[in-house]
Amino acid sequence: MRLGAHAETVIEWLALRLNLGPKPLADTQAAFQFARIIMAASRAGLFEALQDGGRTAQEIAAARGTDPRATGKVLDALLAHGYLGYRNRLYELNRLSRKWLLADSPHTLVHKLDFQEIEWRWTEGFDQWLFDGKARDMHRTLSPDEWRRYQWGMRDFSTAPATEVAWRARLPDGARVMLDIGGSHGFYSVQMCRRHPELTATILELAEAIPAAAEILSREGLGRRVVHVAGNALDDDLGTDIYDAVLLANLIHHFDAEQNLRLARKVARALRPGGVFMIVDAIRIASPAEANRPSRRLGAVLDVYFALTSTSGTWSVAAIQEWQRSAGLRILRPIWLKTLPGAALLPAIRRG
Repeated sequence: MRLGAHAETVIEWLALRLNLGPKPLADTQAAFQFARIIMAASRAGLFEALQDGGRTAQEIAAARGTDPRATGKVLDALLAHGYLGYRNRLYELNRLSRKWLLADSPHTLVHKLDFQEIEWRWTEGFDQWLFDGKARDMHRTLSPDEWRRYQWGMRDFSTAPATEVAWRARLPDGARVMLDIGGSHGFYSVQMCRRHPELTATILELAEAIPAAAEILSREGLGRRVVHVAGNALDDDLGTDIYDAVLLANLIHHFDAEQNLRLARKVARALRPGGVFMIVDAIRIASPAEANRPSRRLGAVLDVYFALTSTSGTWSVAAIQEWQRSAGLRILRPIWLKTLPGAALLPAIRRG
C-alpha cells in the first residue's frame, strides 16, 4: 500500500518522476485535510443520510442538522475523491461508501473513523518523541468511553483481515480448541469458528477490557463457542498441551523482543503436538534495503506510530520467526494478506 501522491496522467507521472511536483505537500496538506473531511462527514452521519436514496445538499443538511453551505462543500470534496456519486442533481452513495461508511454494513469502518479522532491527538506527540524517544503508552490514558471507542474501532479494522485469515489459515485436522490472546472484540475467533464448525475459542483479555469487548462479541451470536476469560498473557500460565491453535493478532507490536520471546515459549507449551501458533500483524522492514517493497510500507509507518503510543513497534518476519523457532516450533511460509497490504499471517507448528 503506497501512501501519498499518485500520478493519474502521463504528465503527472513525469512531474513526479522528475521531481517537479511538490510531493511533500500532497503527502501532508492534502492528505490530512481530506482525512478530516471523511472523518467529520462520517461522524455527522452524512453517509447515513443517503442510505435510502439520493438527496440534495440542503436535504442532507436538514436531516443531519448541519450547516447547508458547509455540507455542500464537504459533499463536493467527497464527490471529487470518489466517495459519492451525483445523478439528477442528487448526491448518492456509491459502492465504496455503501460498503465501508454505513454503520450497519458488515464491512463498516465508521467506528474506526470515530476512534481516529483520538489517534489524531496522539500523533501530535511525534515532534517531542523524535527528540526524546520516550513512548507515551497511550492506552493507559484512555477514559472508559475512549476505551469503548477503541475496541469498536479495532473491531471495524479487523473485519476484512479476520475473514481472510479464517480462510487462509491451516488448522490441524479435527481442531477443536483455540486460544485467542488479546483478542478483545473477538472477531478473529468468530470468523475462525464460522469457518470451522467444530472449533471453540477462548479469548484471553485484560479484565478491564472485557465489558466493552463482550458487548461487541454478543452481536455475533456465537453463544458459548467464543468466550472471554480475564487474564494477562505475559504474566499468566497458559497451561500445557491444551490448544490446537493459538492466535496472536495485532498484539506483538505492544511488546518488546524479550516479552514476545517469552510469550512464544508459553504458547509452544500450551499447544498440543501438531498445533499451530498464528501471529498476525503489520510487518516492518528488516533493513533500509527493503524500504521500497510494497509489502513493507504500512509496517514502516506503523513502526513509528506504535513506538510512540505503545513503547515497542512493528517487527520483521525474521524477528517473529526467530521467536517461534527459539520456542521449538517449525516455521511455515508467511501468508501476506491481500485485505490488509503490509500485514502477514506467520504460522508455526509444534512438532508431533
